[in-house]
Amino acid sequence: MGATTEVTAKDGDRRLGRRALLVGGAAAALGTAVLAREELSRLWWRLPGVDKPRVAGAVDFRGARWVAASPANYRRADRPADYPVDRVVIHVTQGGYASAVKVFQDPAHGAAAHYIVRGDGRVTQLIRELDVAFHAGNREYNERSVGIEHEGFVEKADSFTDAMYASSARLTAAICGRYGIPVDREHVIGHVEVPGTDHTDPGPHWDWDRYLRLVRRSG
Repeated sequence: MGATTEVTAKDGDRRLGRRALLVGGAAAALGTAVLAREELSRLWWRLPGVDKPRVAGAVDFRGARWVAASPANYRRADRPADYPVDRVVIHVTQGGYASAVKVFQDPAHGAAAHYIVRGDGRVTQLIRELDVAFHAGNREYNERSVGIEHEGFVEKADSFTDAMYASSARLTAAICGRYGIPVDREHVIGHVEVPGTDHTDPGPHWDWDRYLRLVRRSG
């Protein structure tokens, strides 16, 4: 009986050990699966044969005109599911509207903003807000922001018309409302304020106080 009891006890220990190992392995596998699922949720649209459902020509801002930027100038994403959107970056084209659209459609340019606001207030969207536009010169800021270009020159105060301010403010108010972005100078910034950039836009003639008042009024 003693021998039988000893064998049974040892067998029982081995069975418990295997069970613990299996349970532990299952927990580890589950943890790995959760991490893998989280990663796939960020990258699933890159899998062969999978594409994020999009409507051709759809815009995120009512009244905007759609003109597609080159896919080489942005990265497909699923924002804000994969990257939170918490900033708006204000740019100036240093040129005319048509030339800005042309370079944003050039795959060799390597950069584009989500929107351009023309001097007459017309808004053109080139990249969906879902996607990461290469506009800020800083990867983290690109991933977390919406970029808005404005037709004109930083050194020319008359570039920034009443129509441009009003239209751009409505656009920024819509973006801030959509993502819960505070309307302040920490979250609505100029390209010059992006770390690592050598750009100076929107420059000294951009009236930040006026602009933020208009954004708040439009919200």
